[in-house]
Amino acid sequence: MKLHVQGREAYAYTGGKGFDPSLPCVVFIHGALHDHSVWTLLARWFAHHGHGVLAVDLPAHGRSAGPPPADVQAAADWVLALLDAAQVPRAALVGHSMGSLIALEAAARAPERATHLAMVGTAYPMVVSDALLALSRDAPLQAIDKVTALSHATLATKPSYPGPGTWLHGGSRALMRHMLQGWPECNLFHHDFSVCNAYAHGLQAAALLQCPATLILGAQDQMTRPQAAQGLAQALRAQVHTVPGGHMPMAEAPDQVLGVLRAALA
Repeated sequence: MKLHVQGREAYAYTGGKGFDPSLPCVVFIHGALHDHSVWTLLARWFAHHGHGVLAVDLPAHGRSAGPPPADVQAAADWVLALLDAAQVPRAALVGHSMGSLIALEAAARAPERATHLAMVGTAYPMVVSDALLALSRDAPLQAIDKVTALSHATLATKPSYPGPGTWLHGGSRALMRHMLQGWPECNLFHHDFSVCNAYAHGLQAAALLQCPATLILGAQDQMTRPQAAQGLAQALRAQVHTVPGGHMPMAEAPDQVLGVLRAALA
């Protein structure tokens, strides 16, 4: 589905069904150097079970025109503008990693418009080490390989896991390389990591929320370790669910993540 947001073309995947703004809406927001495709299973389930779905490509990612948002706050404003363009008054906001910070900030900026908040693979502050920031700046392809290894737990390392014909590491690397090449005007990897690292409004945003919050954390996550979300969980008074796997629970534990979200958004 193509929309016109803040003067530029934007894309949102609707889960294989035509978008109906009168249905309860779920907005899925991807993380750094990703696009809407990380949400395919979840988007399709909700779209085929009574929801309107908008799995967005953030500006300069995937099919949405750039430039990339300067910070989390600008990305949150873009999400709210996308809701306006889609004629959606209220929505559940579901974000992964960088997208979880964007969902949190959007829910805080317009609390009357957020019915639920779900933050997947999250932490606050979302600190990126100086070494990884430098690697993403100077050698982004090497950084992609390193982040891919850190983002997936041991069980996901081999081809054909979780089933024949799948390779979580290879698919993740290919997606990130595609995103990096798709916006040559800047190093999108370094930009996205810098956006995560710079966000310092999380606790203030949490205090403004009016909707229920859920955190879904990977038990073996090495990018946003579960203990790094404890302060945020307390500030949000959130329900916290830990699932098997690393930083990509939508790929490593899809059934568990879907089950948590079905209950959280019911």
